[in-house]
Amino acid sequence: MLYAVHACALGFWGVNLGAVLKAHGLEHIVPFAFACSSIAAFISPLAMGALADHHWSPERVLRMLGIGSTVFLFLMYFAIQQGWGAAWVLVLTQIHALWSVPTFGLSTSLILSRLSNPKEQFGPIRVWATVGWMAAGILVSTVLHADKSVVSGYAACVAWIITIGLTFSLPKKRRLELPKAHRSIKEVLGLDALPLLTHPDHRVVFITSALLNMALAAFYPFTVLHLQDLGIERATMVMGIGQISEIITMLALSAVLTRLRLKWVFLAGIGFGVARYALFYLNSTSALVLGIFLHGFCFTLFFITAQIYLEQRVAASMRARAQALMTLMTSGFGNLFGYLGIGWWRVFCMTEGHTNWPKFWAGMTLLTIGVFVFFALAYKGRSRETQETSRLV
Repeated sequence: MLYAVHACALGFWGVNLGAVLKAHGLEHIVPFAFACSSIAAFISPLAMGALADHHWSPERVLRMLGIGSTVFLFLMYFAIQQGWGAAWVLVLTQIHALWSVPTFGLSTSLILSRLSNPKEQFGPIRVWATVGWMAAGILVSTVLHADKSVVSGYAACVAWIITIGLTFSLPKKRRLELPKAHRSIKEVLGLDALPLLTHPDHRVVFITSALLNMALAAFYPFTVLHLQDLGIERATMVMGIGQISEIITMLALSAVLTRLRLKWVFLAGIGFGVARYALFYLNSTSALVLGIFLHGFCFTLFFITAQIYLEQRVAASMRARAQALMTLMTSGFGNLFGYLGIGWWRVFCMTEGHTNWPKFWAGMTLLTIGVFVFFALAYKGRSRETQETSRLV
């Protein structure tokens, strides 16, 4: 339930933010608004992961972040509604991001820590986050009729309040280690997770996650705008089609991970990403809908598998920081370069005020192909038998 409502809080505003900004005359700040989460990712997640591992309980940290997210998300959408201007909207978006960015990784760590067999149990549980995200899109389009309205942001605030309440219902869990009396700045900021990058497979997974997220940064800000250019009114609900394939993959993930080497699962995820943008290149409604459907396969097979990879192959005392470091690499480095770079690329692809969508998505397809080739050559991994009988620390 926590996962579902938390994802709902994010899905109410995360999918259609670009459309809301465009409807209020702020289309020019779309890439910068999305990039705010990337800047926050350099500051918040590692510190929050360190608090969760060493000092505060993850429940308490999530509760605190949820309160801040609610307050500043409300102010952000109020600024959009009242026409305070681009500067105020971006400032409030950035402050909101500082509170919001670490929350989903922290929820993931919190839930994984309560599972006896994450490889088999996490997929079905993670499905509920997908259901929550999809439900938010359906509600925005069919109930709230807020595809271009600030009402979607206010609905997200209500979902956040429910999420905060649910943190009080979680069962208690014994801490893995006691807080240290004296901790270095490196430990306080969570930077002691960085040595994970010295392991070759860990390093390739982290770097590939960042590179794939650069390409993924085009999906949510600009797919909605492409759908609207093709005449689709309920674009937010259409974007939820990707969650159908995500649910299918989540339910099958345990069987897939049992039968296939991680390398092939990761490559399948990236491959679906290539196919998704190749379909977008065709610039038709049917191709775009099919491409959105493939997004769920891409996201689950790579990013959810990466979370399970960290849970299985990183020491227990480092897991929250490992998940936080993953957030830094994806939401930080990947999204920052992705949103800003792709924002520039979209301007480059515009002619007389209109986006040349085939040209735009061709660039994204080539970028994702490059990520596929890099991972195929760089990741060595271990045999399936070794995966089943050992753990890396």
